[in-house]
Amino acid sequence: MKPDWDKLMDEFKGSATQLVADVDCTAAGKPLCDEVGVRGYPTIKYGDPADLQDYQGGRDYDSLSKFANELKPMCSPRNIDLCDDAKKAEIAKFQAMADDDLEKLIKEEEKKLEEAEEEFKTEVHKLQDKYTALSTEKDEKIAAVKAAGLGLMKAVKASNPTGKDEL
Repeated sequence: MKPDWDKLMDEFKGSATQLVADVDCTAAGKPLCDEVGVRGYPTIKYGDPADLQDYQGGRDYDSLSKFANELKPMCSPRNIDLCDDAKKAEIAKFQAMADDDLEKLIKEEEKKLEEAEEEFKTEVHKLQDKYTALSTEKDEKIAAVKAAGLGLMKAVKASNPTGKDEL
């Protein structure tokens, strides 16, 4: 994917309205990646820098280029004219809030995201433990069947050309 992404970055290089870039989440870019919710690599995000969305499309150049070229400005406080009445009202409500109240609300919602992520990790860990137990149980059953002579039975059957006792 890297060569296709580099080609896409070249295609949009110098654009006044669109930015296609990469960030090394294992080095200096780690704080930014943590802030925008990058959990695996490669992750592609798009949209308003304060509200990035996850890209779910194809990873080849043609898919990436088509998606990037079809992107349009989105509803946001900077593009209020692109918003429907409900979003305009929601933006106005948040803009009317005191900074401290808005920060508190943001932290509450971010806490919900963290809790969802933690619950996911806990449940995946439980699934991993269950998988490990089931895999061990299966391996023990297979070993018991083989120890009971399955292989020898198959060898005896294979050595008999007709597969039946000859009289």
